[in-house]
Amino acid sequence: MKPYKAALGVIVFLLLLGASATGVLAESKTGPQKSKVTPGVEVFLQEHLDWVEGKRVGLITNPTGVDRNLVSTSDLLNEHPDVELTALFGPEHGIRGDQEAGEYVESYIDDKTGLPVYSLYGPTWKPTEEMLEDIDVLLFDIQDIGSNVYTYIYTLGFAMEAAAENEKEVIVLDRPNPIGGIRVEGPLRSEETVSFMGRFLLPVRHGMTVGELATMWNHEYSMGIDLKVAKMKGWKRTMHYEDTGLPWVMTSPNIPTKESAYLYAGTELVEDTNLSTGLGTTKPFELVGGPGIDGEALSAEMNQRGLAGVSFRPAYYTPMFGTQEGQWIGGVQVHIDDPSKINLVALGLHLVDAMRDQKPERFEMTSSYANLIGDPDVPRMILDDQPVEQIIDSWQNELETWEEEVRNKYLLYNPYPKGSKPYKNEGALGISPLDVSASVNQSIDLTVSGYDEHGEKLDIDPEEVDWTVNGDIGKVLNGVFHASRKGKGELRAEYGDYTAKRQVDVSTTWLENIRHGIQEDYTRVVFDLNKTISNYRLEEETGQLRLEIPHGKIGGELEETGGRIQINNSPVIKNIHYERNDDRFVAVFDLKTEEISYKTPSYSSRIVVDLMH
Repeated sequence: MKPYKAALGVIVFLLLLGASATGVLAESKTGPQKSKVTPGVEVFLQEHLDWVEGKRVGLITNPTGVDRNLVSTSDLLNEHPDVELTALFGPEHGIRGDQEAGEYVESYIDDKTGLPVYSLYGPTWKPTEEMLEDIDVLLFDIQDIGSNVYTYIYTLGFAMEAAAENEKEVIVLDRPNPIGGIRVEGPLRSEETVSFMGRFLLPVRHGMTVGELATMWNHEYSMGIDLKVAKMKGWKRTMHYEDTGLPWVMTSPNIPTKESAYLYAGTELVEDTNLSTGLGTTKPFELVGGPGIDGEALSAEMNQRGLAGVSFRPAYYTPMFGTQEGQWIGGVQVHIDDPSKINLVALGLHLVDAMRDQKPERFEMTSSYANLIGDPDVPRMILDDQPVEQIIDSWQNELETWEEEVRNKYLLYNPYPKGSKPYKNEGALGISPLDVSASVNQSIDLTVSGYDEHGEKLDIDPEEVDWTVNGDIGKVLNGVFHASRKGKGELRAEYGDYTAKRQVDVSTTWLENIRHGIQEDYTRVVFDLNKTISNYRLEEETGQLRLEIPHGKIGGELEETGGRIQINNSPVIKNIHYERNDDRFVAVFDLKTEEISYKTPSYSSRIVVDLMH
């Protein structure tokens, strides 16, 4: 061996030895490396491709749907020889994440894959029958952030509803709850405060993954769909996102960092007031404040309140967009000291309380605050200056009951709460329709379907279904519910070892108002009702659209004998005639075109028709 080669070998050996020693030293200082998590998409591709063998696949995703190497799920599936990907679906902010909050997202053809991309935000929240024509199974792969007002989980819920109604399968490619799976906080959402959330009633901080939410909804709302969850490997409920080892992809334009994602479930409670959540700055949901607020005084007050896991510093900023664009805002920056100790809902309410106390004469709250927090009593309690602890106590018993009797039955990851066991799939039974609302003497056809623990469809003989009706509101004969008395009750279907339940409301359907609004892309017509119904008919005729609601009566702000509503400045509709015809409410849309494309997004206690321009 030549001398320089020997010397080079010694140098390399010493460098390797030094690197090894450095590694040992680093480990001794910092401890073992944090656990790594394998996301559901990778587990699915490695272990569960048989779930989609011979099936056409639709994927609901956005930029957060990536593997550990940041390769998008849409690319992984589209390029995989054993997956037949036929369509993509985009939630709020779109499949590429480039749409602002609340912005209507168009359906289009994706340039990269050549596949149709259907919007599930805007006029259509639930996949339609037409969207699902070329699909056998829907895959969901989106990163949630653990709050009950972040819309992606409801996109999942509505997709499950569509699957139940159209006999499609659903697979959830699970991802971490970035704010952990231990803490559950806030009031359980009241039915009085439902908007986009539909039937899905959750507390502010639910402490579940999307796979766990889907499992719970499939059973608790008796959807009876063939649901599978590609579980993560390595995730524990005690983890926060920084513990997972996964790369962070901003979940939406105003959630750019792990810190904003973590604080969102708390500082979002500053919304729907005249205060600021930091939107329009580079630190949304970390910066909070308000016009005229003294940042130094607020910081001192918040630090004095001794909230665990967080500290505060004075901050001043000028939002570049949003409702307070260009205003000088005083407030604080919230710093995370120990994420496992933070009560996020208490954090948000204390911020509102402290800023209101500083400028009580200037504090304002919108009528939407009840929808934000999910409890119709909380706005009054805040305005009455009730202590935050007293506000939290007002819902705590109901929250703990829900947590113990409902949520904890569907958890897929450890450590499990004391007295709880891992969820074991035993199949699911469902009742259609998902909303049963009737008037006295009205009859509604019911269908029972479901799947066993292996995902095999149950071969159900309708005559073998055992029906019971609680509430003395009617009876079920030969699979038909006959409403006989006003009231609320429950239908129960039993088939073998399976049980499904459906809440039912027997009451008069009142049409209380007809409203309209003209957007850039569509004209929206809203029929306000006294309850949620699904048994209406909407039919297109030449130059007209006809809405019929069985047993519907006219009340509220409408003329009892019928009338006409003029719609000005719409390019597609002239007016709406409405009347009571025999035993039904009828509304006829007079169109400006012979044919019309329309959408019917789902809302609680409303029928919404979007006439596309």
